[in-house]
Amino acid sequence: MTEPLRSLDARYYTDPKVFEVERTGLLSQTWQFAGHASQLKEAGDYFTFELAGESLFCIKGRDDVIRTFYNVCQHRAHQLLDGSGATRVVVCPYHAWTYELTGGLRAGPNINAVEGFDRSKICLTSVRTEEFLGFIFVNLDADAKPMDDWFPNARAELEEWVPNWRDLAPLEFVEIPENCNWKVSVENYSECYHCSLNHPTFATGVVKPETYDIQPQGKCLRHTTECQNLDQMTYDINSGFAHQKEYSSWFLWPMVSFQVYPGNVLNTYHWRAIDAERVVVFRGWYSVGGEENPVVRKLAVQDRETTVEEDIHLVESVQRGLKSRGYVPGPLVLDPKCGVNSEHSVMHLQKWMREAVDG
Repeated sequence: MTEPLRSLDARYYTDPKVFEVERTGLLSQTWQFAGHASQLKEAGDYFTFELAGESLFCIKGRDDVIRTFYNVCQHRAHQLLDGSGATRVVVCPYHAWTYELTGGLRAGPNINAVEGFDRSKICLTSVRTEEFLGFIFVNLDADAKPMDDWFPNARAELEEWVPNWRDLAPLEFVEIPENCNWKVSVENYSECYHCSLNHPTFATGVVKPETYDIQPQGKCLRHTTECQNLDQMTYDINSGFAHQKEYSSWFLWPMVSFQVYPGNVLNTYHWRAIDAERVVVFRGWYSVGGEENPVVRKLAVQDRETTVEEDIHLVESVQRGLKSRGYVPGPLVLDPKCGVNSEHSVMHLQKWMREAVDG
């Protein structure tokens, strides 16, 4: 008999040095959620965000292309933009160096007095950007493979489950701070071994836990399950689309997940790691045009008051336990038949986590 596979050592979740390796490596070399294209309706619309310790901004050009840049002036490093808004050009508040929406330097006070100054050679530093079903993703690694290589079939499958994705916009984004390492939160999301015991509303009003399964699909963990009988559902699921009676989820390594609830209701998670023991989870819900929708709103409130609140207590308790000198990593429960009571999804996650730190 072989020894059971044990969970990661506690240091992977508590050591600031491990987090620094992740920040400069993994988080800077993977596709990360930036925002939704509906936030940038017109040329010059922009929003700023933080990723892996960097300040970045997305902005829409006059050619309708969404670009992402490091939020730093190429003159003497002042930050350029704050929050969100609209602008004709990007003007540095320090010395008024002015950049086109494409990032190229347009003008600056007295730069013509500098012999040999060639403004065509000065441009904001760009960041690899892709649109994925209306969502904006960025990767600080300019040589990263396209998202479809990382997550095979995810785009096509999501188009089937959310056929009206072009019409959707955020109804709400809720920020959920959790006092735990980001990997604790991601692992908790990526298994349903704990669902029946800890998520009674989700387990009795949405999915059938005994049918829940999670399988790897490239660097995507694909969640599938049957749903509760219609008379047990807690909201109206009749959307008129295919898959309206199904639930499915696509976790895109390392920090994004798309969920489609019965009724083709789309919502997202994206995680932003703050430090070794803090993470903010952004929970997004979407409706046609971002307009008020009673079904989506009811489900969002139900989710926030049950599953989300329940998970906060779970992950924060785990983080406290990881700092205990009494903790010895136990064996993962790996059922050869997989299924809801198997932690094979955690096995895949921890393999990716270990490789990101140890190489």
